[in-house]
Amino acid sequence: MTDIGQLGGALNEALATLGDEFRSIWLPIQIGIILGVAAVSALAGKMIRSRVKPTDLTMGWPAFLRLLVRLLLQNIGIIIFVLLLTVARVGLMSATWPSHSYLLGVAAKLATAWFFIALVAGLIRNPVAYRLVAVFAWTIAALSILGLLRPTMAALDSVGLAIGGLRVTPLLVIKTSVLMVLTLWLANATSDFIERRLQRSADLTPSIQVLIGKIARLMLITFAILIALSTAGIDFTALAFFSGAVGLGLGFGLQKVVSNLVSGIILLADKSIKPGDIISVGEHFGRVGIMGARYTSVDTRDGREYLIPNEDFITQRVANWTYSSDFVRLSATFNTTYDSNPRKAQEAAIAAALSVERVVAKPAPACMLTAFGASSIGFELWFWVKDPSLGIANVKSDVLMALWDTLEREGVKIPKPGPSRVIYERAREDEPDPPKDDTDPPAPAASKSPFD
Repeated sequence: MTDIGQLGGALNEALATLGDEFRSIWLPIQIGIILGVAAVSALAGKMIRSRVKPTDLTMGWPAFLRLLVRLLLQNIGIIIFVLLLTVARVGLMSATWPSHSYLLGVAAKLATAWFFIALVAGLIRNPVAYRLVAVFAWTIAALSILGLLRPTMAALDSVGLAIGGLRVTPLLVIKTSVLMVLTLWLANATSDFIERRLQRSADLTPSIQVLIGKIARLMLITFAILIALSTAGIDFTALAFFSGAVGLGLGFGLQKVVSNLVSGIILLADKSIKPGDIISVGEHFGRVGIMGARYTSVDTRDGREYLIPNEDFITQRVANWTYSSDFVRLSATFNTTYDSNPRKAQEAAIAAALSVERVVAKPAPACMLTAFGASSIGFELWFWVKDPSLGIANVKSDVLMALWDTLEREGVKIPKPGPSRVIYERAREDEPDPPKDDTDPPAPAASKSPFD
C-alpha cells in the first residue's frame, strides 16, 4: 500500500502544479499556442501530403527507404508541430520565466515521443497490432515524461496473488504480455524470412522446404516463449502445475489437435503429399495449397478452398495424381453407327485428341473398341495431359468438341436416339380395374359371328 500512496502523492504534486498554472495567465497563453500550432501543423501536413507522391518520389529505391519515406510523410504534421512548438517555447523562455513555458515543453516531448514510436511501430503490418503497440509505448513514454513511471510500476507491483510458488502481479502480467508479443513477433518475422529463403532454393523439394520452415517456426516460437518468461523473472519450476494441466488437457481434450499436428509432420517427412500436387480425398478433388500444422488446403477449380485435417490424409485413401509423374491419363467414350468404318473412327478420334493443345503427343493417345451394342459400336479414347492443375473437365470438353468436328468431317456417324416407344403392361387379375373416365368415347359394339 506504500507504493500506491507514493503514486497518489506524485499525482497530487502534479495536480498542485497544474492548479498553480491554472491561477496564472500563462496557462491559457500556452494552451492557445499549442492549439494554434496544432492547427497550422495539421494544415501544412495535409498540403504537403497532397503535393508529394511517395510512389513517384521513391521510384527504384530500396524497400526500406520507400517505407521510411512513406512513414515520414504520414507523420509530417507531427514533425512540423514539434518544430513550431520548440521555436515558440524558446521565444517564450526568452521573454519570461522558464516555468511559464512548462506546458509547451511537455507537449513537445509527448509529440516527439509519438513521432519516434510511430516510425518504429509503422514496421508492423497488422493495423490492430500497430495501434496497440503505438498506444502502449506512448503511454509508457508519457508516464516517464511526467515523472509518474516509477510510482506507477511500484503501485502495480504492490498488489499480487500467490499461485503455488509464483506471485502474479499486474506489473508481471503486463511485462510478460509485452515481452511475449515482442518475442513472438520477432520469431514470426524471422521464420517468414527463413521460409522465403527456402522457397528460393532450387535444391530442396517443396515438401522439404515446408518441413524445414515449420520446424524452424516451431523452434523459434518455443525459444521466444522461454525467453519472454525468463526475462519477466518467472521461475520455470513454478510452472509445474500449469504444465501438468496442459498435459492433462492433451490427454483428454486435444487428441485431435495433436493427431493432426503429428500427421502433418509425417506428411511433410514422407513426401507423399506436397504443395502443388493434384489429389482427390473423399469427395474433394483439387490442388494442394498450404500445408499447415493442423490442416492442408485443397484448392478446387470452382474457387472454393477446402481445409482438410491432416489426419484424414493418414487414415483415408488418397489418390495423388502427380505423386511420381505429372502425366495424367483421361478418357472419353463415344459410339458410332454400324454403317461407319470403325478403323476410320479410331484414326479420327486420335487426330481429334492431338488437335487439342494441352494433350501431349507422348504418351500418344489411343482409341479402343470396347463393345458391339444393339445399335452402335462403343469406343473409348485415352489421352494424356501434363498440367492437371489447370483443370481436367475443361480439357475433356475440348477433346469431345474436337472429336465431334473430326467425326463429322470424316463422315463417321454418331447414333441418334430413335423414336420413343410406349410400353403397355397387362394388369394382373388380382388388381382392380382402373376407374372409367366419363369423358372417354364409348366402345364400339361388337359384331356378331354368323355361328352365333
